[in-house]
Amino acid sequence: MQLLQREMQEMEKERKLKTIQEQKLADFAAEFLEKRVTEEEIAMVRRLVTNAVRDGKFEAMVYSFPSDLCTDSGRAINSGDRDWPRTLQGKAKEFFERYQTFGKPQGYKLKAMIINFPGGMPGDVGFFLNWAPDDV
Repeated sequence: MQLLQREMQEMEKERKLKTIQEQKLADFAAEFLEKRVTEEEIAMVRRLVTNAVRDGKFEAMVYSFPSDLCTDSGRAINSGDRDWPRTLQGKAKEFFERYQTFGKPQGYKLKAMIINFPGGMPGDVGFFLNWAPDDV
């Protein structure tokens, strides 16, 4: 009986943890889809690029988000479809638009890739900013 009671307590603890994780993801998704990119987030991208340049790198992952927040759950990004930007929503779409307006004219390149595959399915998308010369 005590063993069964311990198992029930453990199952309840796991259920509560899962509920908390689901709520955090829901809160993130709501903010991601409804709010705008903040000056703090823009400053973070600048810091990431500055640190990468200082370390002699030509690329840095500057943003990530769950692929479920793309209109196709990340399929276009995962398959290398050239129209992948059309699947972006919320802050990811705004980051891409900012790249088009400010980064691309300065010679930066942006690529998006699926950076993990939990359970074999696309997980998170990473935005990678690249400033390598074309001949490198």
